[in-house]
Amino acid sequence: MLQASIPGLIKTILIIIGAIVAIRFLGQMMNAKRNIEEEKELLRKSEKLKKEEAQARKDFGKVEIIKNPSSPKGKQDDKFDEAEIQN
Repeated sequence: MLQASIPGLIKTILIIIGAIVAIRFLGQMMNAKRNIEEEKELLRKSEKLKKEEAQARKDFGKVEIIKNPSSPKGKQDDKFDEAEIQN
């Protein structure tokens, strides 16, 4: 009876070791996937920042007139600072 239990014990130990190795491998794969996604998000943010900086450099010194959508048509509300009025 002792001989029959030794191969079963060895098989059980090998199965447990195989399961641990498989779980560790899956954990490493999930970690690598998360790192790749974080890197892609960082690259997207970096590209967006570069585009915004390029647009800001392109528009530097230009004046942009924006229509106020909340004011009714035909009515203009001109507001000036005191410094502008004195000049």
